[in-house]
Amino acid sequence: MKSMVIGGIILIIALMAGTYYVAGDAFSFGEDYINDLTMLAGLAIIGITVFVALKYVNQIKNDTASGELAEEKWDGIGEFKNQLPTGWALAFIGTIVWGMWYWTVGYPTNGFSQIGQWNEETLDYNSKFESKWQNPDAATLNAMGESIFLVQCAPCHGVDANGIDGKAQNLTKRLTKESVIYTVKNGANNFKTQYPAGMPPMMLTDDKDINEVAEYVAGGFVGTAPESFGVCAGCHGPDGNGMAYVAPSLKTYEDSLVASVLDNGKKANIGQMPSFKGRLNETQYNALASYIRSLGE
Repeated sequence: MKSMVIGGIILIIALMAGTYYVAGDAFSFGEDYINDLTMLAGLAIIGITVFVALKYVNQIKNDTASGELAEEKWDGIGEFKNQLPTGWALAFIGTIVWGMWYWTVGYPTNGFSQIGQWNEETLDYNSKFESKWQNPDAATLNAMGESIFLVQCAPCHGVDANGIDGKAQNLTKRLTKESVIYTVKNGANNFKTQYPAGMPPMMLTDDKDINEVAEYVAGGFVGTAPESFGVCAGCHGPDGNGMAYVAPSLKTYEDSLVASVLDNGKKANIGQMPSFKGRLNETQYNALASYIRSLGE
C-alpha cells in the first residue's frame, strides 16, 4: 500500500505539472484569485480522483467478501445484504438537490443570456415599429412593401415580380390558367387561418369545364361566365371577389390571402413556397400585400 501511495503522489505531481505546462501562461499566482482557485480546484480534483482510485484498487486486492447472503440467487451468484454506502447515498441526494436548484434558481434560467438579451431587444424594436407604423397611408405601405419584397420575395419571384421565367408565381397577375387548373384538380387546403375550410380538390371533374373556368378566371373575368363557373361562385362569389372566411378573391391579392400564404406556405403547379411565419409582423404583411396589388395595377 505504501508503494501505491507514493505512486499516487508522483502521479498527482506529474498531472499538475502537465496542467501548468499546458495552461501556465494563463496563471499569475497572487495577482488573480480566480486563477489561484482554479489551480487549487484542479489539484483537489486530481488528488481526490487518484486517491479514491487507489482506495478501491487496494480493496480489490486485499478485501474479502463478508456479510449475510440474500436468499435470491441470479445465475447461481449470491448477493450480500450490504447497506447502501453513506457517501454514495449523500452524493445521490446532493445531486438531486443541486439539480432542483440549477433548474429553478441557478444558471442559466436566472443568469444573463446574450440570446435572451437579443430577444428582448428584438421584441422592443418590433413593438416600437408597430407603434410607429400603426396607421400608415397607402404611399408609405407601398414603399415599405417594395423594400420587403426586394429582400424577402425577389430572390424567387424576381425584382419585377414576373416569376423568373416560370420558376415562381408571376405576381403581376392574380392567376394564370395553369395555376387555376392545378388548384381545381388538387385543391388548396393550406389556408389554415383566414379560410379554415380550404378548397377540396376536383370540384370540377370534366376537363372541358376545367379549361373553360381556367380561361375565364385567368382572363380577368371578361365576357360571359361559363356555366361551370357556378361551382366556383358558391364560395368565391359570382363576381370572383371572394367571401370573408370562406374563400379569397380571384381578382386581387387581399391582405388576408397574402397573410395566409406567408404564414402557411403554398404548393402550386410550379413548386413549393416555404412559410415565412415569424419573420414579418402584421404591418409588414399588409405593406407587402399593398405593394403586390400595385404591381397588377
